[in-house]
Amino acid sequence: MSNPLLGTFVHAVGGVSASTCYVPFQKVKKWSWNTYWLLQAAFAWFVFPVIIGFLTVPDLVSVFRDSPVSVIVNATLLGAVYGFGGMCFGFAIRHIGYSLTYTISIGISAVLGTIVPLLMHGNLVEKYKAPGGAIIFIGMFIAIIGIAICGVAGYRKEADLKRNAQQGDDIISFDMKKGLILTLIAGVLSAVFGISLEVGAPVAEMAGKYGAGNFEGNASLILSTFGAFATNLVWFVMAGIKNNTLKEFTDVKGIGKRSFGINFGMSVLSGALWYGQFFFYGIAHVQMGAFKFASWVIHMSMLIFFSYIIGIIMKEWQAVSKRTYNTLILALFVLIASFFIMTYGSMQGT
Repeated sequence: MSNPLLGTFVHAVGGVSASTCYVPFQKVKKWSWNTYWLLQAAFAWFVFPVIIGFLTVPDLVSVFRDSPVSVIVNATLLGAVYGFGGMCFGFAIRHIGYSLTYTISIGISAVLGTIVPLLMHGNLVEKYKAPGGAIIFIGMFIAIIGIAICGVAGYRKEADLKRNAQQGDDIISFDMKKGLILTLIAGVLSAVFGISLEVGAPVAEMAGKYGAGNFEGNASLILSTFGAFATNLVWFVMAGIKNNTLKEFTDVKGIGKRSFGINFGMSVLSGALWYGQFFFYGIAHVQMGAFKFASWVIHMSMLIFFSYIIGIIMKEWQAVSKRTYNTLILALFVLIASFFIMTYGSMQGT
């Protein structure tokens, strides 16, 4: 039996996991970005999905064997397209920080990843007219407003940082032009990942028939993440050859055993946290009842909300004005309101 309240809570857990997945990189020293990214991608998009998939889905091989080949191929290809978005997302964080990257890219993803699948299936109007449907869409609209206010806070932050720079203060590096381009690309392609999960839904349903229960989404997730990993594997291996950084994977003496161990552990932790967001997404999605389509926007909004909390903890907003900080707080309250409204609408539908 579905439980939207529980589903929203689990989405929140996934949001915490997603918003913290790049924090461990702060502890990685003497490694290039290429090395860190390739290792965390291997665990996030291949090792953990496969291991957890086999542990939670009974007879996983038979699930894939009995699923339509076209579904498997299309879900994997869409995951591969998303792989480029993951790269852009990681690079954008380095230019404009956690908070603003998450706001713009995930905001775009939240809208496209929710609306496009409904249009693909031709049931947008049907979902709106269903009991609780209008409430869900109102909640989605309020979430978009909250995301937009987050964006305003981000731009005000940029202005504050520039003003501080003119006054000679020591501030973090901030390149809005590069970051914005990368973030827009990441947002559009992140939505493709949501569409990939939707396309792979028949595989999840097949896993449910084999007794996977709340973990049925782990079967289709393997397809999407494998596609993403394949893209990143090719790209970063080529980059590693070009920049001569692949040797960092085995150069223990060069940085010392302790530093090598920390780098390896932090990269694996990043991969685990990234995978965790969609592990919990799959569980929460099952609980959302008649309004599973709302899972994506709820999950993405949670991700943005907690990314700002992480940004505050990491002191990204320490140098901003009181006006900018108050704008941020307003945005967070609007997002919280949207969570409650969408949860209530889902409960009405159930």
